[in-house]
Amino acid sequence: MIRAASLFALSLLAAGLVQAGQVYRWVDSAGRVHYTDQPPPTAVKDLRTLSGKGNVVEVSKESFDAKMAREKSPVVLYAGNCGPVCDQARELLKQRGIAYTHKDPNTEPEYAVEVKKLTGTLEIPVIVVGSTHLKGLDPAAWERMLDTAGYPKTPLIPPKP
Repeated sequence: MIRAASLFALSLLAAGLVQAGQVYRWVDSAGRVHYTDQPPPTAVKDLRTLSGKGNVVEVSKESFDAKMAREKSPVVLYAGNCGPVCDQARELLKQRGIAYTHKDPNTEPEYAVEVKKLTGTLEIPVIVVGSTHLKGLDPAAWERMLDTAGYPKTPLIPPKP
C-alpha cells in the first residue's frame, strides 16, 4: 500500500515537471507558424523559446482589433495635472483598454510646442488618434474618433476597479 502511494506521488511530480517544459515557436520556409514542445529543425526562421509556468499560458491583454488599430492609428494623450478633466480623459482611455502614449506639456517643453503646433493654444487635454486630434474633453467626440480608428468599445480584459 505504501509502495503504491509512493509511486502515485512520484507520477504526480513527474507530470508537473513535464507540463512546465519549454515550448518552441518557429516559422517554417513556407511562412507557417508552429508551436511544439520538441526542438525545431535547424533551418527555421524566427525561433523563439517560450517558457511556461506549469500549465499557465501567457496571452496578450490586447485584442487583435485593438492591436491593428494601435498600429494604424496610435493614440497620444497630452494631459497633465489639470484636475478632473485630465483625470476623466485618462479614465476614458483606461475603460476602453486603449494603450496610449502620455505626454505632459507642463513638464516637458517639447510637448508644449507639439500641443501649440497642433491646436494653436496650450490647452489640455488633447487627444491624437493617428492623424486626427481633438482639443478638450468631449467624451462623445473622443468615442467617435476612437470608433472610427477601429478601436474596440470594450477591452479584452476589463480594467481593475
